[in-house]
Amino acid sequence: MSQPQRIAIVGAESTGKSCLARALAGVMQSRGQSVQTVDEVLRTWCEREGRTPLAHEQIGIAQTQAQAVMRIPQGVVIADTTPLMTAVYSHLLFADESLYPMALAHQALYDSTLVTGLDLPWVSDGLQRDGPQVRGPVDTLVRQALERAGIAYRVVYGQGHQRLNNALLALGLSGEDDAARMTRENAQFAINEGRTVWQCNECSDPACEHKLFSGLLAQRSG
Repeated sequence: MSQPQRIAIVGAESTGKSCLARALAGVMQSRGQSVQTVDEVLRTWCEREGRTPLAHEQIGIAQTQAQAVMRIPQGVVIADTTPLMTAVYSHLLFADESLYPMALAHQALYDSTLVTGLDLPWVSDGLQRDGPQVRGPVDTLVRQALERAGIAYRVVYGQGHQRLNNALLALGLSGEDDAARMTRENAQFAINEGRTVWQCNECSDPACEHKLFSGLLAQRSG
């Protein structure tokens, strides 16, 4: 059995990590590859607990995130964040740098690391995000940690479809031409019209993460 190809997407809050992960998965699946995405454990944790984690709870979140990736034995695995982000937030919020060794050892297992750039507008989700003022420091800490560990990474910029294409190129893959993009967007339109079941991995909307959280919070407060 061949080893999985692991792709990590890391970066500051509200930089489109989740949407990029799902859009990449959609494109790669359309090209005949077997792809699984691993969602951010922190998001699920915050939804369940109704709060953000305390300092002593960070390690469990990081370990669960790593385990979710490592239990997938083959194909392409796209991780929507990694334990590195937990380590960075522990450093920034709690002055705790103890998670870096574990997080960077795990990060070294990825074939590719993409860092999402800060060129998307910040949006609030009402629960998990701290504010636009933390994006710069988080971005700096992420890059410093990767460079300190000698882990290669590529930064992905661009709006909408351009961001997806830049990510594909950063992975050494060909971008989508207009015909392929229209085919995928028409498939998304069919999903939205209710003709097929909604699948998040078909999404290429940079704001979808915000829309998802807004809907969940509205249901909770209703």
